[in-house]
Amino acid sequence: QVQLVESGGGLVQAGGSLTLSCAASGRTFSYYTMGWFRQAPGKEREFVASISGSGGTTYYPDSVKGRFTISRVNAKNTVYLQMNSLKPEDTAVYYCAECGSYYQPSSNPSDYDYWGPGTQVTVSS
Repeated sequence: QVQLVESGGGLVQAGGSLTLSCAASGRTFSYYTMGWFRQAPGKEREFVASISGSGGTTYYPDSVKGRFTISRVNAKNTVYLQMNSLKPEDTAVYYCAECGSYYQPSSNPSDYDYWGPGTQVTVSS
């Protein structure tokens, strides 16, 4: 059973930066797609970033493209989300997720088999 744990969330002023980490267990990490999603109160889960198993391909929605960067260090079983130029609308619980059968980036939460408990990111104006 794969387990994921996010860390690095907190309170930051608009325009600031945070880097989230996701520590993963399991033998699939080095081969399969990883992703980040977020969810604010009263809103549905939103895709944030995805990275291929090798780390060579990434994908972002327009809402974060140019501001957020996903990366991975497979030797450490860790995926990161660097967030720059944060806005109040970025406030949400951020979740990392792992695919069990895909190698390329995906924005579809149904493609992900394992999810972390989430970490809160709050951006003040």
